[in-house]
Amino acid sequence: MIEQFPTPAAPLRLGTRGSPLALAQAEMTLAALQAAHALPREALEIVTVTTSGDRIQDRALAELGGKALWTKELDRALLAGEIDCAVHSMKDVETIRPESIQIAAMLPRAAVEDRLIGAPSIEALPQGALIGTASPRRAAQLRALRPDLRTTLLRGNVARRLARVEAGEIDATLLAAAGLDRLGMADVGATVPAEIMLPAVAQGAVGIECRADDERMQRLLAAISDAPTQSCVFAERALLLALGGSCHSPIGALAQLAGSGVHLRGQILLEDGSEEVSGDVMLQSGDTAGAASLAAQLLDGASPALRNLFTG
Repeated sequence: MIEQFPTPAAPLRLGTRGSPLALAQAEMTLAALQAAHALPREALEIVTVTTSGDRIQDRALAELGGKALWTKELDRALLAGEIDCAVHSMKDVETIRPESIQIAAMLPRAAVEDRLIGAPSIEALPQGALIGTASPRRAAQLRALRPDLRTTLLRGNVARRLARVEAGEIDATLLAAAGLDRLGMADVGATVPAEIMLPAVAQGAVGIECRADDERMQRLLAAISDAPTQSCVFAERALLLALGGSCHSPIGALAQLAGSGVHLRGQILLEDGSEEVSGDVMLQSGDTAGAASLAAQLLDGASPALRNLFTG
């Protein structure tokens, strides 16, 4: 039975980045809280926080401090009491979080795949095509599939990336299917099956964090949390943690429910795609030791050069 809460005296403040996708995800979270607790719209408020990742668009994340560029300003606002929770794309959230902040909920996961913009398939890309991406994973996977392809740094919101393809500045780009769907662009791009390109850790998942000592907010958020999504995303994050990679390290991972357990697949690659190692394991929900064993299996099968991307 869902716990009922009285309408708060002051609006509950949901912090988010200001991109169209981030705002759409915050609206999804707001609607879920409204429905779960029968709250009026005025009982909830979306607060936009500009992050370093939004301000700096001309360099790769790895050069600027990694995923913290998407979270540190929201963390500060949360801990300062300026917002009551923060809504994130889970793939942008660092693996190790401050003890004062808790991942309290995840919405039901959307599509995990990437979509290719600019061609009907990877095979159909012209010889030597130039692909815009800021993701080491996508760049390495593309080169593993098609060594002739070239990549160039492409960051910014979805509209900016699509515009670069439309203008002919690049031949193609890859975007998360979930983000396109949430922006009403379900018909944009060609889906690349996960069997061909394993997605990023937590791709397609929206997570909501709150202060670790805010029990009331934790209970509010628990009512909208999707347990299967949490089980799968936590398994992927456990693999990432055990691998010890950084934003420079191309990693693909996908966990899916299978019977009473979780089937976890992982992949690590050299940046140029010239080497890739993949594997899988069956886990029970919450089995971080099993995720660590898969990480060890991947690293044991890798060359010294590939291992150094994760352990060096």
